[in-house]
Amino acid sequence: MHFRILGQKAACSRITLMATQVMTVVKNNFRSWQRNPRIYVTFGLAFVLCFLLTDKAVRFSYEYETIMQLVEPFVWTFGDSNSILLSSLLLLLLFADMPFLSPGTPFYLSRMERKTWLIGQGVYVAIATFIYLVFILLSTILLCMKNAFIGNMWSETAAILGYSGAGKAIALPALVKTLEMSHPYSCMFTIFVLMLLYALLLASIMLLCTIWKSQLVGVIGVVGFSLYGFLLNPQLIKTIFQVPEQLMYKANVAVGWLSPLNHATYHMHNFGYDLLPRLWQTCLIFITLIALCFCLSLKAIRNYNFNFTGTEQE
Repeated sequence: MHFRILGQKAACSRITLMATQVMTVVKNNFRSWQRNPRIYVTFGLAFVLCFLLTDKAVRFSYEYETIMQLVEPFVWTFGDSNSILLSSLLLLLLFADMPFLSPGTPFYLSRMERKTWLIGQGVYVAIATFIYLVFILLSTILLCMKNAFIGNMWSETAAILGYSGAGKAIALPALVKTLEMSHPYSCMFTIFVLMLLYALLLASIMLLCTIWKSQLVGVIGVVGFSLYGFLLNPQLIKTIFQVPEQLMYKANVAVGWLSPLNHATYHMHNFGYDLLPRLWQTCLIFITLIALCFCLSLKAIRNYNFNFTGTEQE
């Protein structure tokens, strides 16, 4: 019994030490954000992107002299797969220095295992991605707050966009099933989670390819993954292959399951009356793929050749 207690204390000590080392790596990575123009450019471009993407919804509300619910611009903007794709591609700039080598990296590697160091990088990627998406959410709120209310109900603007077909005319996914089967804040939360999981999968692929081969391969992996999702678009498939209208439902279902980008799109899910993936199935698929990529990264880090040339901060 005494030895068992000692073993448990030793295991707790190892876990505590590992957690401390992981957080040290995370703090060091965030410290590199100070006076880093690449970080400022990334968030600046994200704000410009939000301005351009939400402008249609904001102008529509002013033209019809209606108000919006506070999170509706985020819902209508990032309920579209193309907007999700554009916002996630900015992660290429945010994580351009992956696998985040710095002058302090040799110091950390001499005092912890490679796997512990990589877990720290993974935690940093997850937190940085979350901060980036929170910034996007807050940007859309800021851009419409002068003409918005905070109540958890769809606005008159949303009703016009959805029921009159005006949303489709100006390329805003204000779908009737979204209005009838959800509320603004729950819908916003779901879209945020879908975007976060998709962005984390994108970053996990970039990390895996970078550790496995090089930074160039990491960028190519992300671009290829994004292009795959973009090309698996129902309307694009219909245009290229001249798919008849009666077969479009089957094409929608197939694309909904096969395309990660469509998994990240809110309205491409089963809400009780079709064969598209359900939200919990999408989350499970994303989490499984992210975990798989990270496990492969932990295996690849054993053979990674660290090159510290040019890691001095400017």
